[in-house]
Amino acid sequence: MEYKDELQIIDGCRKKQRKAQRMLYQLYYGYSMKICLRYANDRDEALELVNDGFMKVFTKLDLYESRRSFKSWLSTVMIHTAIDHYRKKIKLQRMENIENAIDLHEKDHILANLHYQDLVKLVQRLSVAYRTVFNLFVIDGFSHQEIADQLSISEGTSKSNLFKARQQLRVMILEMDDLKTG
Repeated sequence: MEYKDELQIIDGCRKKQRKAQRMLYQLYYGYSMKICLRYANDRDEALELVNDGFMKVFTKLDLYESRRSFKSWLSTVMIHTAIDHYRKKIKLQRMENIENAIDLHEKDHILANLHYQDLVKLVQRLSVAYRTVFNLFVIDGFSHQEIADQLSISEGTSKSNLFKARQQLRVMILEMDDLKTG
């Protein structure tokens, strides 16, 4: 069967047609990889997240409502796949809980001058807890309460982890600048 547009591909996926699933994967692989790279330690782990995410897409496609943007729905699935993946790791790590953490809302952000790929590389160097909270808050726009709910942590821990992630990123950026000028 020939698929002429995204809706036909999605319909084919709902009918468990392998060709449609392959086409959907190929169509959105790059987009999904871009999302998952932000959460992963490296490209191999990001690929694992993408593949896990697509398994969820194919098994839960009946939850997708065609009046909503598929790309938006896919993004949500990929983000939640990454959250689930790291929730397991985060629970194994000791999480700091500073209830009165400083909540920074900076307008002139130190990260604004970085290229996307440089930012991704720096963010990948953060601990799992810091990286996950940073991505959810700064890049994906979740509130601290939503992050706390998603990761089963307190709102204070979310704020603390974001603060510390930003501190570590500043140090890494300054080190990069020193290497360039030194």
